[in-house]
Amino acid sequence: MADEQPTLEALLARQQHDEREIVNVDEETTKLVIFVIGKDWFAFHGEQIKEIISHSEVYELPGAPAALEGVINLRGDIESVFSLRQVLSYPPALPDSPSRILLAQGDNMRSGIRVDRVEEVIDVVVSAIHEPPHTIPERLRPLVLGNLEFTGEVVSILDLNRLLADYCAGGAGG
Repeated sequence: MADEQPTLEALLARQQHDEREIVNVDEETTKLVIFVIGKDWFAFHGEQIKEIISHSEVYELPGAPAALEGVINLRGDIESVFSLRQVLSYPPALPDSPSRILLAQGDNMRSGIRVDRVEEVIDVVVSAIHEPPHTIPERLRPLVLGNLEFTGEVVSILDLNRLLADYCAGGAGG
């Protein structure tokens, strides 16, 4: 009889066979802190960002480079703060624009980095990160490690160590 329904045993046997063909693969992931400067989306690797600071008074330092906003007192520790907007050659933000400070730790330097806003802290599979396209602006090419898509936006992952080294050397808008 061609119209017979399969038996429960036959259904279970088929299900067990189908489950054996499924292979679970644990893909390597990385944590990213996604933020925005102007209309552009960027990220740093999460292990390099120690804290996201929403409000802290920045004390200016006379004679400091233009990108160095000053210092903050963070629970008794004095931390420098520089403007990523300035370092990456973006136009100045409007006065009193909301922003955040990312307390970043590179290999050889720790500093606060001011960004316009923080969008998300996420875990991403490494295979979702692609080589940076050749169309990125010339000033960003040495700093971009890769790109990924997040909520319809292209996010450029920045090399924090290179950014901090260039900033210290005065080569990145400092």
